[in-house]
Amino acid sequence: MKALIQTLTETFSPSGYEAAVRAVIRAAVEPLADEVRVDALGNLIVRKGRQTAEGRRIMLAAHMDEIGLVASHVDENGFVRFSAIGGVRPQALPGTRVRFVNGVAGVIGHERLSDASKAPTLEQCFIDVGASGRKDCPVRVGDVCAFERPFLDLGKRLVAKSMDDRIGCAVLIETLRALTDSPHELYFVFTTQEEVGLRGATTSAFGIDPDLGLAVDVTGSGDTPKGMKMDVRLGKGPAIKIKDGGMLADARVIEWMARVAEQARLPYQREILEGGTTDARSIQVTRAGVPAGCLSIPCRYIHSPSEMVDYEDVQQAVRLLVALLRQPVAL
Repeated sequence: MKALIQTLTETFSPSGYEAAVRAVIRAAVEPLADEVRVDALGNLIVRKGRQTAEGRRIMLAAHMDEIGLVASHVDENGFVRFSAIGGVRPQALPGTRVRFVNGVAGVIGHERLSDASKAPTLEQCFIDVGASGRKDCPVRVGDVCAFERPFLDLGKRLVAKSMDDRIGCAVLIETLRALTDSPHELYFVFTTQEEVGLRGATTSAFGIDPDLGLAVDVTGSGDTPKGMKMDVRLGKGPAIKIKDGGMLADARVIEWMARVAEQARLPYQREILEGGTTDARSIQVTRAGVPAGCLSIPCRYIHSPSEMVDYEDVQQAVRLLVALLRQPVAL
């Protein structure tokens, strides 16, 4: 599974430009699925099984896209100014290497700061691609880039750019591989443009019209020095979402997920996240409403070039999803 995670995280696919990672995922899932298709917004929709009398139509979502930057101006000296795609954190940018979808590499610099103790704003940052002027700059306005950082295996812990949410994609792929039998009609949806407004989940959920929805995404952790006051830790299992900045998870779904985890003797945590949200929010409010929840992978340094997860948490997430999906759902 580590090789899969490395391949997924080292692929460049910012929001709106998910074709490269979609091709990687499609190659992995086609031998495992009954149907694979791509919809108008670029979501990869993978169906497995048909609904039995005891089953439901269940949508599982993990987003393919990652945060990125888009060139907005090239000055006379060849430096590239940019706009953010998704929740880019300015404090994580100085000195960061980036690669454009067209292959051009660069490094982020910033203007001289009057107060060196403060992080630069996005407006004070620029990308240096080694050009000496506007005419020889290989980047045009509208070109898109993402962080460039190699996958790092620390044994128990894994570090990479775009763990958010390639780790969720890996969990869905491995669940699809491990799930041999289910009473449900399952839709594994690898969504687009989550980082800019849950757009892929919005359209795919409308089309699938599920009876139940689950997102698999990352969440923050409260286990770093002076970090968030949050009862989620790396290495303590995946987290069942209670609420976040955009949704209250369905209480019946929370109870069902916890009950199955306890019956299977699988570790889990309970998550309350004050900011941010996931594809589950869009699934929950599609059409006339859908019972929805989220299984979260604890992650440090979210929306930075080096996001960290615990490998055992990832494996336990797969085990829990398999346990949830191989039997009838009792809400």
